[in-house]
Amino acid sequence: MSEEGPNMLTGRKTALSENMLFGMGNPLLDISAVVDKDFLDKFGLKPNDQILAEDQHKALFEEIVKRNKVEYHAGGSTQNSVKIAQWMLQKPHKVATFFGCIGKDRFGEILKKKAEEAHVDAHYYEQNEEPTGTCAACITGDNRSLVANLAAANCYKKEKHLDLDSNWELVKKAKVYYIAGFFLTVSSESILKVARHASDKNKIFCMNLSAPFISQFFKEPLMKVMPYVDILFGNETEAATFAKELGFETDDIAEIAKKTQNLPKENTKRQRVVVFTQGKDDTVATVGFLSALVQEHALEECIRAGHYAANVIIRRVGCTFPEKPDYH
Repeated sequence: MSEEGPNMLTGRKTALSENMLFGMGNPLLDISAVVDKDFLDKFGLKPNDQILAEDQHKALFEEIVKRNKVEYHAGGSTQNSVKIAQWMLQKPHKVATFFGCIGKDRFGEILKKKAEEAHVDAHYYEQNEEPTGTCAACITGDNRSLVANLAAANCYKKEKHLDLDSNWELVKKAKVYYIAGFFLTVSSESILKVARHASDKNKIFCMNLSAPFISQFFKEPLMKVMPYVDILFGNETEAATFAKELGFETDDIAEIAKKTQNLPKENTKRQRVVVFTQGKDDTVATVGFLSALVQEHALEECIRAGHYAANVIIRRVGCTFPEKPDYH
């Protein structure tokens, strides 16, 4: 993992309280199964990728649930992230808050139950026009091809949920905010409202580049949020795509990090930190980083925590983890 940025955090440990970490994103139920190359070819999938489902993928969801050894896990990039952060912090419960949209159905109930079991304070906007979103994880060997059918997750409405006083109070309680770039496809106005709040109050707003398609097709909303981003996460592929879209004319990861750090920034009290990960542990490393961030650890400590979380979870199927971390 390489990072660019000063030690923006003190080494002081802070007392944890409820709702200190706020996440908002696409709550999805992961459906994972081991498939073969024929299955990938049939649906035009790369072995290792993250895409949004299109019409030609409808049958994929029907077929994958019929495979043997199908596993269901609560998913969605941001929801998983706050869940692991909560697991690393352990106590108190509900340090992490999560907002997103689900359907009034069985999958929605599963997500609610899983969030509760993980001690995350999830507040879902529930609607019945669309079913709860799903993500097919098609596994071949060490590779995972993810196909997300957002469905209900795509129906999040700022004015019907985020703007409600009781929900906005939870946003205000947070000190650290984390939203994956994936949510830019759903409600960029919700992201902007949260990002501006964090910037105005000198709190920490973190974002993840999430997948190459975000920089390619949602560059405009991404760049509207960028001036408010204090910490930007991404893996090397996402960083390279981002650099290409912005015309950085370099494929050197450290150079891309420097140029990204120097993009315009609203809150000048905090210099932007850019964390680009290399290798398979990318997403999870982000999360360990978040758990240390909430405790106001120094930057180096955040990175160490990130590596720890990644190493534990990378060995397990889906986003599952042992009962307690043995991280000190």
